[in-house]
Amino acid sequence: MKKDLKKIDIKAFDSKIFSLWDDQWFLLSAGDYDKGDFNTMTVAWGSLGIMWSVPFAQVVVRPTRHTYHFMNKYNDFTLCAFPEKYQEDLSYLGSHSGRDEDKIAKTLLTPCASDSVKAPSFEEAELIIECQKMYEQDMDPNLFLENFIHTKYKENDYHRIYFGKILNLFQAENR
Repeated sequence: MKKDLKKIDIKAFDSKIFSLWDDQWFLLSAGDYDKGDFNTMTVAWGSLGIMWSVPFAQVVVRPTRHTYHFMNKYNDFTLCAFPEKYQEDLSYLGSHSGRDEDKIAKTLLTPCASDSVKAPSFEEAELIIECQKMYEQDMDPNLFLENFIHTKYKENDYHRIYFGKILNLFQAENR
């Protein structure tokens, strides 16, 4: 775990949530850091909130993504946000597959052990959210209420939705 991050109470977390997802993005990581069996991908669709009286993060992963295998094999995941200077690295990680190459090695980012989950975090992160999966479900296109949503799935590769109970949240003090 990065040393200059401070563990904060979830109720004290104050951030521009929509900007985090839409502008800054997250790295979603799943797997086992100690075993070297993990993958990461950039995500810009998701949410943070309360479900069943528990703070949670919701992420979605298409079955065509390499990370999908790790999300299904392991019970936890992390979400990491980074300073703007790493935006090019996040773009690379979101457009290349860990199935084909060691894509992390082609970036300036350094995986590291997390505090309470097996999935890795990153040394350069300014925000780390550690989650334990508590729900998953495949999207059903028959339940889309807006027609534009279908345009996001031209290959019928509907996401699987994952809810993760937030176990820990670490944030840079100067963030």
